[in-house]
Amino acid sequence: MANVRRRRQDRKPIEANSLKSKIITWEPSEEFIKNNHVINTPVQTMYIMGDLGPYGKLGQREYERVLCTIKVDGNGVITVKPDFTGTKGAYWIELDRQKRDLWKYTIENASIQVQQEEEEREQRVFRDLYSRHKEYLSGLVGSEFEMTLPGTLRLFVNGEVVSAQGYEYDNLYVHFFLELPDHWSSPAFQQLSGVTQTCATKTEDWDNVAYFCYPFTLEMFFSQENESEDCLPQWPVLYFEVLSLDFWQRYRVEGYGSLVLPASPGLHILTIPTWRPVELGTVAELRRFFIGGSPELEDMTYVRIPATFKEHLDQDCPSSPQKPVGHSTL
Repeated sequence: MANVRRRRQDRKPIEANSLKSKIITWEPSEEFIKNNHVINTPVQTMYIMGDLGPYGKLGQREYERVLCTIKVDGNGVITVKPDFTGTKGAYWIELDRQKRDLWKYTIENASIQVQQEEEEREQRVFRDLYSRHKEYLSGLVGSEFEMTLPGTLRLFVNGEVVSAQGYEYDNLYVHFFLELPDHWSSPAFQQLSGVTQTCATKTEDWDNVAYFCYPFTLEMFFSQENESEDCLPQWPVLYFEVLSLDFWQRYRVEGYGSLVLPASPGLHILTIPTWRPVELGTVAELRRFFIGGSPELEDMTYVRIPATFKEHLDQDCPSSPQKPVGHSTL
């Protein structure tokens, strides 16, 4: 068991410049597989050969044959191939020569039989060894497996902001945040918002595309206070704001979008259409180009029906025109 490669619990982070060897070997050799297997046990091998040449031609390599292979590993396990003859009968070796020679041989275990006391002692040693190894593996895994509380739904999201395309200006970045409805909560360490890096666009199929490949992780809980309620929970919503940055570090809003998190597990590739409020007239577009800035939403949740909306839908409220723009891929 001393030769088993163990996982160290005190691993240090690997710096990028320290990876000087290949991480993946696509065509490993047999020697590479032997040296990099999980259990790297040294093995000693002995071959019992037979010289089956005709009289007067002994010692020539072409007439040598392997009769038996004996291997002994570091744990003291002896492997004999082929097995002892026993009741199977003799092994045959047939040579394609003029006389078509046929050789027969047997392999017998000539060792003294182990006494019953020694055999029982050996079994106890093996049981003790296996039990210690099991305890060691259990220590690596640990017993503090975190269980979700009864009546609580735990949701993990491993997402990635892949790209954005179809926007008016270059040097795009995305600001996003998660809105949790009633009865939803998140751990104290969980960040519910994020900002991608600024990415220059490139032209693909007559469209400008910015590739972010920005990963994020979200964790949240849903707990129903009244167990008698039979309604489905309101699902969390991700809000997105796409902005552009010019040479003078001035930003412009390029679009707003929202996404209700998928309710089914698995891989989802989603495209989010976006829009932005615009001012009518040429002066507003010139101001947007030269000075920067544009009409913005005070509350990004107004991209869709906000959670604070309690009024009747038939009330009249002034609204500015909306301009559909590009879309982002998640």
